[in-house]
Amino acid sequence: MEKIKTTYIGDLRTKAFHVRSGTEIITDAPVDNQGKGEAFSPTDLLATSLGSCMLTLMGIAARDNGFSVVGTRVETTKIMVPNPRRVGELKVYIFLPPNDYTENQKELIRAAVDECPAARSLHPEIKQNICFHF
Repeated sequence: MEKIKTTYIGDLRTKAFHVRSGTEIITDAPVDNQGKGEAFSPTDLLATSLGSCMLTLMGIAARDNGFSVVGTRVETTKIMVPNPRRVGELKVYIFLPPNDYTENQKELIRAAVDECPAARSLHPEIKQNICFHF
């Protein structure tokens, strides 16, 4: 079980400390919610976690099946909704480098994305639109 310690440091900013690795992340409230928007917002990290999780699982599937997805990138668009203010939709565009993927490899990639624990942890009201670009 990973432990993260988060401290409010003022001006609508927090500092999160990952105990095991010693890594720190600063968050800032977004401009549309009274912040400066000078760092990832908490909901930006939610969207980032989704993309990073998907890439990690794709990497595991590729490694375990003898091919590579190195260079794959994810672009995530976060759409906020009001009343209550929350993430309403995440549009995830997955761009794989040219690699002449077989249909089996493409299916392994899609299946890996479907297994993403971050995606499965999101509330069902958050729309997840995923688009692959092979």
